[in-house]
Amino acid sequence: MPFPPFTSEHAQFRESVRAFAEREIAPNSEAWEREQSFPRDVFSKAGALGLLGVRFDPAYGGSGLDYWYTGILIEELMRGRNVGVVVSLMVQCEIATSIIHAYGSEELKHEWLVPAITGQRIAALGVTEPGAGSNVAGLRTTARRDGDFYVVNGSKIFITNGTIADFVTLAVRTGEPGARGVSVLIVPTDTTGFSVGRKLRKVMAHASDTAELFFEDCRVPAGNLVGEEGHGFYNIMRLFQGERLVLSYISNSWMREILDETLTYAGEREVFGSTLASMPVWRHRLADLMTQLEASRTLTWYATELMCAGDPAAEVTVSMAKLFAGELFKRLAPECDQVFGGYGCMEEYFVARATGGISGFAIGAGTSEVMREIIARRQIGK
Repeated sequence: MPFPPFTSEHAQFRESVRAFAEREIAPNSEAWEREQSFPRDVFSKAGALGLLGVRFDPAYGGSGLDYWYTGILIEELMRGRNVGVVVSLMVQCEIATSIIHAYGSEELKHEWLVPAITGQRIAALGVTEPGAGSNVAGLRTTARRDGDFYVVNGSKIFITNGTIADFVTLAVRTGEPGARGVSVLIVPTDTTGFSVGRKLRKVMAHASDTAELFFEDCRVPAGNLVGEEGHGFYNIMRLFQGERLVLSYISNSWMREILDETLTYAGEREVFGSTLASMPVWRHRLADLMTQLEASRTLTWYATELMCAGDPAAEVTVSMAKLFAGELFKRLAPECDQVFGGYGCMEEYFVARATGGISGFAIGAGTSEVMREIIARRQIGK
């Protein structure tokens, strides 16, 4: 059996996504990085092609496919060489909406999930707080029941799509301290009392906005509760592995683009009468990086296979894939940047733009330290 198990249908999907990336993203990538934003209609254009509901039920406008297609989607979107756009789109179609698809009521799915899949409504996920990043069970944003409403107070930080979202899938505390007191609400951003504190300045993925959000006595309909009250933490945790798999694919695809650019440059750049690629000191370095990237991609593919099969071992393997990819990125990007010499400091090169945020994907959806603890607990024990 070939691995990955790609078919002609996968190939057709890959071609479609690559054409979208080359047409809509690549020509505008550098301008969007400078402007630190990208047009809202990118969401609707992606939605029109069915790219924002790959794994979701066709009853809501999705395609009913699996994580192999999500992986292909990410790999080909990254051909546009704008990681910020890819991150924003993946928040839209995986990270902020999967919990609605899995646990939301029919009313919530039709009101919020369907227009998210078409790209007409933009989604954000609000979990991280100034004092609660990896410790989701320690979040402090509250939602107090008041008749047919919840009254929400608190703040969130590092929220992708935060300044442009039409709604936030928000983790809140509805009960006792700890995991059992966490629930999830959909909060429309036109709710009185909601505000964007500021758009945060990042060292990477500039086209994607990241914001701090504030909630002051926001009255949210009780019907906007996603799943059961007090089950939010556990539902978030069940879906976190999907987000971690997504970030593994983004890391690997970003490294592929960096390495491709580096190999091209090394084959053209002459030093002392020879190309860099012909010099053992450089060609051996690049061979090592190519080998490590292939190992990372293969581990991510194996994790994908386990996720698609619903295998319990997926939790550990996805954590390994994210850990490996995130840590490799921190080594690969500077190594490639070194090949460019002074040009490695110039933003006209993709590799230079990548080195500013080398830790980003070793942090999001659980730091490398958290991944190591998950692996250790499952494989070694407490």
